[in-house]
Amino acid sequence: MTTRTTLKTSVATLILAGLTAAIPVILASEAGKNPKPSIVLVHGAFADGSGWSHVIPLLEKDGYTVTAVQNPMTSLADDAATTRRVIEAQKGSVVLVGHSYGGAVITVAAAGSTNVKALVYIAAFAPETADSLGSLLKSMAPSDIGPALAPDAGGFLHIDRAKFHDVFAKDVSPAEARIMAATQKPIFGPIFETPVPAVAWKTIPSWYLVASEDRAINPDLQRFMAKRIGATTSEVKASHVPFITRPEEVARIIEAAALATAR
Repeated sequence: MTTRTTLKTSVATLILAGLTAAIPVILASEAGKNPKPSIVLVHGAFADGSGWSHVIPLLEKDGYTVTAVQNPMTSLADDAATTRRVIEAQKGSVVLVGHSYGGAVITVAAAGSTNVKALVYIAAFAPETADSLGSLLKSMAPSDIGPALAPDAGGFLHIDRAKFHDVFAKDVSPAEARIMAATQKPIFGPIFETPVPAVAWKTIPSWYLVASEDRAINPDLQRFMAKRIGATTSEVKASHVPFITRPEEVARIIEAAALATAR
């Protein structure tokens, strides 16, 4: 081998080594320009964070960091504060998702936030300032859940187990519905009459998934709220718990919101 050939080979080897070393840095730099937001999931009444167990794996499989909030449901202020702590613990931007009562929680918790980039409502309340859950429920034909609610000695409401499957989770298997009924987390009754002090959807883009066969929140009320907040809206044929029976559709709308924040 000539000296010239040896020199060319050495130069080529050095260039290749340099490129190989640079690739991880380049990829990290490109990823850093447009990282995926964290997903924060907020449960509704009569449930807890484990209710998202069908959705979480789908989001994690697609590379998202997911956290499910565990709210005490002792007051709207307490739940908003708990959710806000989880938001503040995330790195970078956040897509905040709420189901049912969780919609009111995310509406309040994200008000004034700088890192929440999208709100996603899943068959959820999306109140205006001074609305209460009760006033919204009374604004249209009543749902079937009211007569199924019963208070305990401390004023916390739960759903009558005999009615739980029918009014809350009609399209869930009877076996799973019995577990949901047995593990339901009660909500403090006065929360339903608490006016919402501030709303985040006026400054943060929103998405809404209407559950067209919902017997807990009137689907027409869901459509009204989605239109009022200017949400990107879609519908799914499901009961009040599409995150259990239609997790792929729920994950899809969350990821659509996440992608929109990355543009």
